[in-house]
This record gives sequence, structure tokens and C-alpha cells, in this order.
Amino acid sequence: MRLLSYNIHKGIGGHDRRYRLERIIEVIEAENPDLICLQEVDRNVRRSRFHDQPQLLAEYFNSASKMYQLNVHLKQGGYGNLFLSRWAIKSRHQVSLRFNHRKPRGAQMAVIDTPEGELHLVNWHLGLAEKERHWQVAHLLKHRLFRESEHLPTIIAGDFNDWRNTLARGAFKENGFDQATAPPSRFRTFPAYMAVGALDKAFYRGKMTIRHVKVVHSRMSRRASDHLPLVIDLHIGEEHMRLNGRS
Repeated sequence: MRLLSYNIHKGIGGHDRRYRLERIIEVIEAENPDLICLQEVDRNVRRSRFHDQPQLLAEYFNSASKMYQLNVHLKQGGYGNLFLSRWAIKSRHQVSLRFNHRKPRGAQMAVIDTPEGELHLVNWHLGLAEKERHWQVAHLLKHRLFRESEHLPTIIAGDFNDWRNTLARGAFKENGFDQATAPPSRFRTFPAYMAVGALDKAFYRGKMTIRHVKVVHSRMSRRASDHLPLVIDLHIGEEHMRLNGRS
């Protein structure tokens, strides 16, 4: 299975500041993902021509299932997280991660009925302050809706905004998660045209094998957004773990 996580910056290029959703589509299509976790997706906003980006993207990729979480409300429309799946979603939840009076943030949780079994997937976009981010991780991991599916293989992906790479040592470690995007020096995604920060990450737990992780460095990905996309190839289930020497 292939998962892609991508902060698309509303379809606006990080360097040329031009709105071109078709560039985002080209970058995603080149990777042929089964599961797509997007952040900063506009709906009915002037800067993106009042496009319904969640609907346009779901239709283009012919997704079997979609979830859109509108986190930031503007005078017209707003933006948030979008999850697209090649397979059916068996259960879904969306949780607020707003910390005090800071910008609204959120997490999407879905149990996907994949050909290899049920997968618990989280897509999120964390805050800009370190204290805020640590609270958001701890809040989600102890949330009753997250714990409903904690027995399943779980992967959490998205824009972590974790410049100093401190989240791996906190609640993730305490709750038995491994980092798929380690060491951070190999997974720098921001800014796209000259990436120095490993802001886009993934953590996983349970009966799961991570086969390969990469940052997409292409001419188009460096132009399409202010982040580079993260791609993760994975398998779930005991059979794949045995084949890879894990138990």
C-alpha cells in the first residue's frame, strides 16, 4: 500500500505564489497513492477561485471514500484537512486540536478496509508553538475516539510543524510509536524549493511493516506548494511482519 501526505498550501506555489491546482494533481498522480492525506485544502475561497478543492480532488482521483475537515473559517469559505482513499472507510471521526485561543487545528481518524486488513489512519496539521504541538499529540492519543481503534495497526501522518524534532521523545515514545521518518535529516520537506525543515512526518504502531519512505523531489513538486510531499510504502498484518523478520 502507498500513502501520500502533502501540505498543498491551497494549491498556491511556495515560490511563484501562483494558484495552480493542476500542479498539485500532477505531483500526486505521479506517485499513484492508495491513501492521500492532504493539509491546507481550500473550499470556496477567493484566492483559489472559489473552487471546491475537496470535491475536485476526490473526483479527479476517483476516490472510493473522502473526508474533509474544515478547520479555519474565513469570511468566505475556509481550509482544512482532506483524506482520500482507494478503499471504503469503515468508521470515521474528526477531532478538534485547538489549543487555547490559537488557530483552529484538527485531526481526521479513519479505519480503512484495505485488502490487507483494517488500518487505522490519522491525518492532521499541528500548531506552530512547541507547547501547543505536544499538547495536541497527547490530547489525541488519549482521546476516547482514537482509543476506539488503538488495537489496529495505526499510522499518523501530516504536517507536524516540528522544526526541532522533539515530538518523537514525548507522547509518541510513551505510547509505543515508532517514527517512519527518521532520521529527520533524510526527510526535509520545507520550504519546497530549498528544503531545510523536516516538518512532514509519520509515526506508526502495531502490526505494520514500513517498506520505504521518501520525500518527492521533482521539478514540479518544488513548484506546486511550499511543502514537498511524503510517500510511505507499507504493509499491515502478521504475515508481512514475519516475512520481514518482525514478530
